[in-house]
Amino acid sequence: MVTTVALVLAGGTGTRLYPASRSDRPKQFHAFGGDDSLLARTVSRASFADETYVLTGADYAEQVREHAPSAGVLVEPEPKDTGPALAYAARRIREQVGDCVLLCLPSDHHVTGDFTTVATRACQVAVETGGLVTMGVEPTRPATGYGYIEPGSFTDGAATIRQFREKPDSETAETFVADSFLWNAGIFAWTPDAFLRECEGTPLEPIATAENAETGFERAESVSVDYAVLERTDDAYVVPADFEWDDLGSWDAFERLLEGENAVLGDALTIDSSGNVVASDGKHVSLVGVDDLVVAAYDDRVLVVPKSDAQRVREVVSELREQARF
Repeated sequence: MVTTVALVLAGGTGTRLYPASRSDRPKQFHAFGGDDSLLARTVSRASFADETYVLTGADYAEQVREHAPSAGVLVEPEPKDTGPALAYAARRIREQVGDCVLLCLPSDHHVTGDFTTVATRACQVAVETGGLVTMGVEPTRPATGYGYIEPGSFTDGAATIRQFREKPDSETAETFVADSFLWNAGIFAWTPDAFLRECEGTPLEPIATAENAETGFERAESVSVDYAVLERTDDAYVVPADFEWDDLGSWDAFERLLEGENAVLGDALTIDSSGNVVASDGKHVSLVGVDDLVVAAYDDRVLVVPKSDAQRVREVVSELREQARF
């Protein structure tokens, strides 16, 4: 087996978890009820790798070193979504490590179970096929907030991918679940050579072909890796993941992880209330006679939103950014 390098993506701000997640303290540095931060847990999860790098922005580099002292730190020139980030990292790690297989992990996922076995298999498939590998999770519900994968025939625990489908409406999501589609967990394995090869002829080509990664990054547009590469390639594979997985992208996700009539992170009292998500940084929060709300109190900020509108928190952040108050 070639050298395995875990690449943890930790450059985002996690706007839908405002007000816990702010520009100076994004969500990957929060513990959210655990003993360690999301970033530290992700790095620990990938400890079987030979080397670990964390890709982040310049503003967060020192915090990364505090939360993940065993990992190398790569600083992307500027935020440009997952496509340029992964292409830039592939070039930089190839320069520093040489031949290797990259295991690319977001820093904000909830994972419990045997991650190592599945991740090791994904890396093996990436090396054996020379293709791009993603992990696929069996859906537990017709979620509209995740991307889906239609797998082809399985051989030795992996399948070709017939198609990637981005976030569907409710009716389409129900059809995907009935047709045995998998959720795209956004955890990838590939060699740098394979990924950069597949970047050619896409919006990420400048990074793949420029004389140096920095010059290419400046010329590349901001685009997701799914749109730029995965939806275009004919050389993609999926390895089923049998671990418990969730994307902690918005406050309603915590309802799936925390037991009880209300999902509570912090100190809260609820009376005649159910289906709420309550989170705070030590402040006491009381709810009386309300259902299905998100109530989050961090620092000097309080957020109250219907749980069904949890995705709209990004609208709050957009307004606050315009006011230079995020």
